[in-house]
Amino acid sequence: MKKSILDRLKEGPVLGDGGYLLELEKRGWVRAGPFTPEVALTRPSALRELHDEFREAGAEVLQALTFYASRDKLATVGLANRLEDLNRAAVRIAREAAGDRCLVAGNISLTWMYEPDSPAAVDRVRRTFDEQLAVQVDEGVDFVIGETFSFLGEALLAVERARATRLPVMVTVCFENQPVTTDGHTAADCGRALQDAGADIVGINCLRGPETTLPLIEEMRKAVKGFVACQPVGYRTPPDRPDFTSLEAFPFELDPLQHSRREMARWAEQARDLGIDYIGSCCGSVAAHVREMARALGKLPQENREWKVDYSKPMSAYEYYRHEGK
Repeated sequence: MKKSILDRLKEGPVLGDGGYLLELEKRGWVRAGPFTPEVALTRPSALRELHDEFREAGAEVLQALTFYASRDKLATVGLANRLEDLNRAAVRIAREAAGDRCLVAGNISLTWMYEPDSPAAVDRVRRTFDEQLAVQVDEGVDFVIGETFSFLGEALLAVERARATRLPVMVTVCFENQPVTTDGHTAADCGRALQDAGADIVGINCLRGPETTLPLIEEMRKAVKGFVACQPVGYRTPPDRPDFTSLEAFPFELDPLQHSRREMARWAEQARDLGIDYIGSCCGSVAAHVREMARALGKLPQENREWKVDYSKPMSAYEYYRHEGK
């Protein structure tokens, strides 16, 4: 029997996976703009391959690709009637890839429907979360991740509905170009509120890269006593516009902004040293990043496949220019 996410976190940091929608868009299976996850239905083999890559790179959790898989979001691309099929397929694909090696997280995300002062909108968001979660829980997810909430109020609704599943709950907020949420709350405020609402793991994900996320997650870490998660994007963005989706480069010119694998490894080490419990990455992070993060955290051995190196008689540019150890 697999250990639960909470048991694993008690033993030390857990490594999450990377980004799905942007990587699958680069591969041609997701449309830029809506970024809806119908790839789970239209090209399940492509989604399975990416899950496999993250698993082999050392990820200990695979997230079902149900981000943006809500009825209203799917309706924008004519797929409102495929909600159950899509959520069910996404969880099944993740479970098949995970086997007995990784946990599988269900996923709910921002809805673009939340309005703080509208009881009708709040109820609609609740129904949206419940509809997705019912399918995901039925398919056997191990815990629930709610993510990318720029409104603390919507994140709290995610905690409420995810807790109703009786599974462990992780909910993370995001920060756009200001160091407060859209409804004006600091990272410390968010951490305390989410924990008080019953989230087992609280944290920050998406929009910002490691450099501009670190001060915020450090603030949250100091404010709460429980488990803290952080999953920044794999891109460098300027301090005055840290939200990568606000840049003119989004989404088609992001390649020059992508972090190297060693930079992401350093991020993992910084997160561990700050006391972050769930260390992951989000949009723009690929298997190579996750693999170096896993090695930095001691979850994967260094490369050990046989190779007879003779610098006096080089057989590759790697030897010729003596790149070993650089």
